[in-house]
Amino acid sequence: MTYNDLAKAGFGFVCALLLGVVLSLIGDVLVSPIRPKIAGFSFPVPATTQGAKVETVDDLLAKADPARGKELAQVCGACHSFERIGGAKFGPNLYGVVGRPKHAFPGFAYSGGMKGQSGSWTFAEIDKWITNPKAVVSDTRMQFPGEPDPAKRADIIAYLRTLSDSPVPLAKN
Repeated sequence: MTYNDLAKAGFGFVCALLLGVVLSLIGDVLVSPIRPKIAGFSFPVPATTQGAKVETVDDLLAKADPARGKELAQVCGACHSFERIGGAKFGPNLYGVVGRPKHAFPGFAYSGGMKGQSGSWTFAEIDKWITNPKAVVSDTRMQFPGEPDPAKRADIIAYLRTLSDSPVPLAKN
């Protein structure tokens, strides 16, 4: 390779570099990026912190649809029975579950974590359970991943409430 060839290669490299810089400047002029006034990221603020009223389980139950809840609860029928005189399947019978003490269905083998739960199945407790069973009792055998929609959970709870000889009264709003 001769000196002349090296000079041409160097000149070509410098020209390419210069062309890249010029095109970059032209691009910045044509497409000007929007620069934030404050550096960093802006995350949306959840509605609950913006003064919006957070609906409680009782609020949602006041407008819940038990018929829709029955349809939504069909998935539960794979492991639970709903009949007044039905026995346990893979999970306990859900007839009369609202107001019933936890781990109290006769003859059902509850997990250790569930046996450690105290109290009764209130509307709020059922809502928390249906939201994410494993978050309530980590060793539960229940494979249901949870229902994230509060309105759907309220419909299911409203349906479960009807499965009783004397349904637990709704809160007065």
